[in-house]
Amino acid sequence: MSTTRIPPARITGPYGALVTRMARRMFGDTPEPLGVLWHNRRVLRAGLAQGRGTQKWDACDNGLKSYAHLAVMSLVGCSWCLDLGYFEAHHKGLDVNKAREVPGWRESEVFTPLERDVMEYAEAMSFTPPTVTDELSARLLAELGAPALVELTAYVAMANQAARTNIALGIESQGFSASCGLRPMAQRPTPEHPAAGTAADERTARQGERRASS
Repeated sequence: MSTTRIPPARITGPYGALVTRMARRMFGDTPEPLGVLWHNRRVLRAGLAQGRGTQKWDACDNGLKSYAHLAVMSLVGCSWCLDLGYFEAHHKGLDVNKAREVPGWRESEVFTPLERDVMEYAEAMSFTPPTVTDELSARLLAELGAPALVELTAYVAMANQAARTNIALGIESQGFSASCGLRPMAQRPTPEHPAAGTAADERTARQGERRASS
């Protein structure tokens, strides 16, 4: 049973059939955000167009963007996005062993210095207020170049938009990664940043309460 704060709408019409068919072809199921956003199709269309647009970006390595995306989702606490990101890493042929370790990347030894800087940048952008430093930006600029760093920054910003939208709407993991036999992801340790952790813990408690009452 859905735990979303806005009940998913019934997806109808030719456009609804097309979007549903494409989603099921990609994910094997209809993503829950689709039903929730169906209440406002202008918002839905804008989001889908934005997603299609980012797929054409090629200045920054896809693996780096995937790790940045997963780092944001783990930090912010979007279980739906984290699960989907892990699922997509598998289907894009990326290193799933590394992807699995992203929630605990600070303690993991599988990442290169550049990958660690990328995930640190993604997290620093995601704090409120952001904690990006001149030193970190300079290292990434030297390693990636300006076009790739601009792309990475925009990608992280959009990941935050998606994560915070899904969390606010109460959208949770649908188990995409488990459906294709991927091992569970590493657990995120208690964060050092004072703004992180508390909100995610409160969300987990509220989600359990909603499941119990449904």
